[in-house]
Amino acid sequence: MNWDETPSATADDAPPGPGGRLVGADADGDDQAVEAALRPKDLGEFVGQERVREQLDLVLKAARQRGGTADHVLLSGAPGLGKTTLSMIIAAEMAAPIRITSGPAIQHAGDLAAILSSLAEGEVLFLDEIHRMSRPAEEMLYMAMEDFRVDVIVGKGPGATAIPLELPPFTLVGATTRAGLLPPPLRDRFGFTGHMEFYAPAELERVIHRSAGLLDVTIEAEGASEIAGRSRGTPRIANRLLRRVRDYAQVKADGVITREIAASALAVYDVDERGLDRLDRAVLSALLKLFGGGPVGLSTLAVAVGEERETVEEVAEPFLVREGLLARTPRGRIGTPAAWAHLGLTPPPQTAGGGQAGLFKA
Repeated sequence: MNWDETPSATADDAPPGPGGRLVGADADGDDQAVEAALRPKDLGEFVGQERVREQLDLVLKAARQRGGTADHVLLSGAPGLGKTTLSMIIAAEMAAPIRITSGPAIQHAGDLAAILSSLAEGEVLFLDEIHRMSRPAEEMLYMAMEDFRVDVIVGKGPGATAIPLELPPFTLVGATTRAGLLPPPLRDRFGFTGHMEFYAPAELERVIHRSAGLLDVTIEAEGASEIAGRSRGTPRIANRLLRRVRDYAQVKADGVITREIAASALAVYDVDERGLDRLDRAVLSALLKLFGGGPVGLSTLAVAVGEERETVEEVAEPFLVREGLLARTPRGRIGTPAAWAHLGLTPPPQTAGGGQAGLFKA
């Protein structure tokens, strides 16, 4: 239950996911609007992420007992796992207002100074994609997090003057999908760091049942299991698939989501039993059928599927690698035995073993 949803006729009928991908983990404006009502309001409602939730609960309870603000929190992990939801829960648990912004929106130190100077005592500042913040703003944030003070530069050149500005105590919640890009001085200033893991199918089933109740959708246990198995371990995708299956059940059946209805609906949307969509299968199919399982260069593979190199590398490959269907090697991409089996193909003798045998022979 870590996602963002709000039932609304306009948003609910919009094209799914960024770039029209039903299994895309990023949220566009419509997704964010639809998700808000399904968001859990406290840690007790939050499904999954047991270790992070337990640790964060201790941090927040201790801060409340001391009567002070909570330590700064850094949340890392793939999109759609609940970083924004947890930031809102932190504010709710601390009974504090929350200010939401993002790293790309802060291009100058003055932008950050304007936000920090308007914070109220105890307020939570949620900074999404914190690794994309500009370097001058990042350096200003160091002092703000540690000393609750910033130096505002007035004037230019030799006549420039630094005016110290005291800030009220606040809690910064930073979210990032690429924690490795954060400089160590910034990372070290967070009192608590939590890494969000992908969800197990059983956890996603709980997410789906809760969402179905909020959306007034009747769903059987096997229907929820079918959707969970195709959701790539991501609650945001699970909720998106649930809404599309609901539409199918409403139009093609009696509105009840069974395993058969869920499977039929997701077949219409080209989401197979492992959560692969058209792009994923096109990459695997080209790799196996055209190049015998590889190794093949990324640019060549992208041309074969008619997509940009960046699209294949950043959109399709991460999930295929995580699922063990594709491997990146110094000589190029290779298909694994699991990829051949998933597409129902027989590997040629020289690549039996997913291409590795041919890769390391000569």
